[in-house]
Amino acid sequence: MKRIIAPSLLAADFSRIGEETQRAIESGADWLHLDVMDGHFVDNISFGPAIIDAINRSSDIYLDVHLMISRPDHYLPRFIDAGANMITVHTESEHNVANTLERIREAGCDAGLAINPATSLDDALPYLDQIDMLLCMTVVPGFGGQSFMHEVMPKIEEAVRIREQRGLNFQIQVDGGIDASTAVPATQAGANVLVAGSSTFCAPDMAAAIEAIRTA
Repeated sequence: MKRIIAPSLLAADFSRIGEETQRAIESGADWLHLDVMDGHFVDNISFGPAIIDAINRSSDIYLDVHLMISRPDHYLPRFIDAGANMITVHTESEHNVANTLERIREAGCDAGLAINPATSLDDALPYLDQIDMLLCMTVVPGFGGQSFMHEVMPKIEEAVRIREQRGLNFQIQVDGGIDASTAVPATQAGANVLVAGSSTFCAPDMAAAIEAIRTA
C-alpha cells in the first residue's frame, strides 16, 4: 500500500494553526492528523470540532481525526459536521464499537479503529471488516514527544496476516514516536500510514523531515 505521511497538529504552534496547516501541506503532508483529547479517556485536553471545522474551511487536506475520548458515539455527529474525512475511535472507549463504526461509514467518512499498546489485537478482530484503517498506537496516548514502542511491531505483523487471510484491505497506521528512524521497523512490520508530530512540525525543515520519513 502507498505510504502516507500524516503530521500531527498536536505538535504544531497553536497560536498559528492556519499557518501551520498550510506549512504542513506545502511540506508534502498527505493527511493532517488531528488528536482530539477530552481529559477523561487520556490525561490531556487538546481541541474539539470547532478547530477541525476551521481547518476544513481553510484547506482541502484530508483530515484524519483521532478521537481519544470517552464517548465517541455521543460526540460523533459534531466531528462529522466539522468535516472529518476519517474518524478513528478506540476499542477501549465507552461505546458500542460496531454501531459507532457503522455510523461513521453511513455519514460518508472513512472509519478507523485504534488500539492502545497494552490492548490485544483480539479486541479489534470482530470489527476488521467494518474499518478502513487500523491504528496501532506506538506510545501510550495522551502526550506528544514520547518514545516509539518497538514491542507493538508483532501486533502489526499479525494484523497484516489476518488482513490477508480474510481478504480485507484496511490500511494500518502507527502513531507515536515516528521519525525517519522508527519509520523503518514500522513499515517493515506492515504499517503504511505514519503519524509524525514532533519530528515534522518541530523539525528545522519540515519538508525534508516528511521526505525522510516517506523514503526511510
